[in-house]
Amino acid sequence: MRQGFRQCMSWLHIWSGLLVGWILFAVFLTGTASYFRNEISAWMRPELQAAAPGAEPVRLAIETLQRTAPNSPSWIISPPDERGGELRVFWREPGARRFATAVLDPATGEPVRTRESLGGNFFYRFHFELHMAPLWGRWIVGFCAMMMLVAIISGIVTHRRIFADFFTFRPGKGAGRSWLDAHNALGVLALPYHLMITYTGLITLMVMYMPWGIQAAYQGDRQAFVNDVFGTAALVKRANQPAPLTPIAPLLDEATRRWGGPPGRIDVQQPGDASAVIRMTRRDAESISANPQTLTFDGLRGTLLSASGEAAAAAATRGVAYGLHLGRFASPLLRGLFFLSGLAGTAMVATGLVLWAAKHRHRHARNGRAGFGLRLVEALNLATIAGLPTAMFGFLWANRLLPLHLADRAEWEVRCFFLIWALAGLQAVLWPGLRSWAAQFGAAALLGLLLPVLNLLTTDRHLGASLPAGDWAMAGTDLVAAGLGLLLGYLAWRLVHRAPARQALRGARLARAEGA
Repeated sequence: MRQGFRQCMSWLHIWSGLLVGWILFAVFLTGTASYFRNEISAWMRPELQAAAPGAEPVRLAIETLQRTAPNSPSWIISPPDERGGELRVFWREPGARRFATAVLDPATGEPVRTRESLGGNFFYRFHFELHMAPLWGRWIVGFCAMMMLVAIISGIVTHRRIFADFFTFRPGKGAGRSWLDAHNALGVLALPYHLMITYTGLITLMVMYMPWGIQAAYQGDRQAFVNDVFGTAALVKRANQPAPLTPIAPLLDEATRRWGGPPGRIDVQQPGDASAVIRMTRRDAESISANPQTLTFDGLRGTLLSASGEAAAAAATRGVAYGLHLGRFASPLLRGLFFLSGLAGTAMVATGLVLWAAKHRHRHARNGRAGFGLRLVEALNLATIAGLPTAMFGFLWANRLLPLHLADRAEWEVRCFFLIWALAGLQAVLWPGLRSWAAQFGAAALLGLLLPVLNLLTTDRHLGASLPAGDWAMAGTDLVAAGLGLLLGYLAWRLVHRAPARQALRGARLARAEGA
C-alpha cells in the first residue's frame, strides 16, 4: 500500500460515513425519539386519560370481549402501564386472517372513540423501515448500520488523539476545524453507546440478514425455530365444549408475584371453550432481555400449565442485545441518558456530513463555483439535518390541526410529515446557504416552542393541567419539544449572525483570487 494503514482507515471512515450519512441521520433521530414512543402516542391521543395498571382494566376488557367477540378463537389484551399506555384489545373473527382492534376506557371497559393516529409508532417503524415496504426498508437500514459500524471503528483507528481532542474546541481556526472538534467530542462523549446501538441494531434483524443456518437446520420451517428458541407455544385446538372462563384476577396476582410486576400482554386462546388457555407475557420493562417470559394457565380451572423464558445461552445473548437496543427496561433516568446519547449520535453524524462539505467548500473557494458533487452534498445536508426535525414537529402539529373525523386521518399525518420534508428539500435546492439553514432551523424552533401553546388551544390536557396532575406523558412531550425548540432557535440565531461574516470572507477570497 502506498498509503499507511491510518490513511487507508481515514479514507474508509470518510466514505463509509458520507455515502449513507443522510439515512443514518434519519435513523438515529427517529430512533432516539422512539425511546419515548409510548409518551408520544399518549400525547397524540389526548382523548385517552392515563390509567394505572391493575387487574380491574383487564377484567373489564374480558367482559367487553365476551359481549362483542364471543366466538373469536383468540383475544389479545394490552393493559395500560405507567408510561401512558392505553387499554387496547385485539380479536380475530372465525375464518378471518387479520385482527380487529379497539381502545377501551380503563374505567368502564367501553370502547373509546379517539382520533386516528400512528403516534410514536410512526417514528419507531420509520427508523428501521424508512416508511417503505418492510423488506426493502430493513435491508437498506441494515446496510447503512453496517457502514456505520465500519465508520465508527475506522474513526477510532484514524483519530489516534481522539480522547485528547475531546477536550479541545477551536472555533474559527480554519475551514472545518471547529466541525472536526465537535465531531470528535460527540463521537467520544457516547462512544460505548454508539458501538452498542449500532451492533445491537444489526442483531435485531440478524435472522433476516443471515437465514441460511436456520434454513439448513429446520428445512425452512421458521415457526419451528421460533418455538425452540423462544419457547413459543403452538395454537390450541377448539374442543367445541362450552365452558366459562376462569376469573382473571388470581392469575394476574400469580404473574405479579413471580415477576414483581403485572404482565404486559394477555393472550386468551379459544375463550368460552373447555380447551381455553390464558397466556401472560412479562413486560419488557421488567427485564433487560427482550426474550419473552410467559406463564400459561388453564383457562377453565386457572391452574398453571407451564412457564417459559429460560432461554439457551445463544438466545439469551441475543435477547439481552435486543433489549439493550430497544431500551424498554430502562428507568426514566436511564431512558433520558439513552435519549441524550441518541441525540449525541445524531449530532455526530450531522457534524461529519457538514465537516466534509466545509473542507471541500474551502478547497473550491478559489474557483468561485462549487462542483456538482459538493452542491449535492450541501443540499442533502440542509434538507436532512434541518429539514427532518422540522418535518417531525410538523407531524405533531398535524395531529392537532387535522379534522378529527377526516378519512384516513393517520395517513394524512404521515403525508404532512413528508410534504414538509419535501418542501425543506426544495428550499435546499433553490436557496442554498447559511440563511437557508437559519430559516429551516428557525421554522423547526418555532414549531417546537409553540407546540405547548398549540396543545393549550386544542385540548384540555395542557401544561397547566398535566403538570399538577403528574401526567408526564403529556407534560414531558410538551417540555421536551419546547427544550429542543430552544436549542434549534439558538442554532438559527448563531447562523443568522454568522451569514454576513461568511459572505464578507468569501468576497475577500474571491478578490484575492482575481488579483492573483
